[in-house]
Amino acid sequence: MKFSVFQVSRKGGREKNEDRMGYCYTSESGLFVLADGMGGHPEGEVAAQLALQTISALYQKEARPVIADPAAFLSSAVMAAHHQIIRYASEKGMLDTPRTTVVAVVLQGAGATWVHCGDSRLYVVRDGELLTRTRDHSYMEQQKAGVVKLEHINRNILFTCLGSPTKPVFDVSSPAVLQQGDKLLLCSDGLWGSLSDDEIVRQLAGKGVSDAVPDLVESALRAGGEHSDNVTVLAMEWETPDAFESTHGVSTDSITDGMFASTIQAGGLDTVIDELDEATIERSIAEINEAIRRSAARKA
Repeated sequence: MKFSVFQVSRKGGREKNEDRMGYCYTSESGLFVLADGMGGHPEGEVAAQLALQTISALYQKEARPVIADPAAFLSSAVMAAHHQIIRYASEKGMLDTPRTTVVAVVLQGAGATWVHCGDSRLYVVRDGELLTRTRDHSYMEQQKAGVVKLEHINRNILFTCLGSPTKPVFDVSSPAVLQQGDKLLLCSDGLWGSLSDDEIVRQLAGKGVSDAVPDLVESALRAGGEHSDNVTVLAMEWETPDAFESTHGVSTDSITDGMFASTIQAGGLDTVIDELDEATIERSIAEINEAIRRSAARKA
């Protein structure tokens, strides 16, 4: 595989950056992940980091050198990440759980398969046009689709995420066949909340990813002003002819079987892979919910 890749994350006007992103690859497969820790809940940055580490660790375990079934892998990896966050909250005795959105894509052969939960997005741009993008798990997107009708909607209200004491809802795409020059962009809501889809596509289409991504992030920060959200973008261009010669190009031709490259900070692999059984997970969730109920009762 040959691709150009570039990533940027900026704190904006927030006290800290709760976004996390990274990618990893073998000789024949690649994984790109972005997570946005949710404000209003404790330790969003921990939830985002746990999501990245868990999905990356599972990828490292299963990509030999390809993922046998990308859709099945992404589904199980997202649930494993959710379980890791729940376990973290339970072990820490937290009254509320850290939470995060996530979007991830597996590339191999000429195909791309992605998963998302919440409102971190993936855009696919071809020949200067938007080919597709993910649809947020928010009430605003549901209303646009005609699923619900609400009078007053805050775009930030999501009905699912990882780490919530309810089973997450997530969508897995059908495999998409990529063409030379296709661009995939993963981003947090700090980008699309400040820039329209048309503007994102226009800037991404007109330049290489190493030039387009920094400009997109700067545009979002300016539009967001002093109270701008964290803005995080990870983008790649598929099989650009000069990708392996580019400063930000990756060629996997020299990677031998069994080798694995990653920009994602590794956690304890054994700990991440050691999944809890469903009964234990349910007990952890029940304990967290009971702690929340008792805390609310004391305040009443």
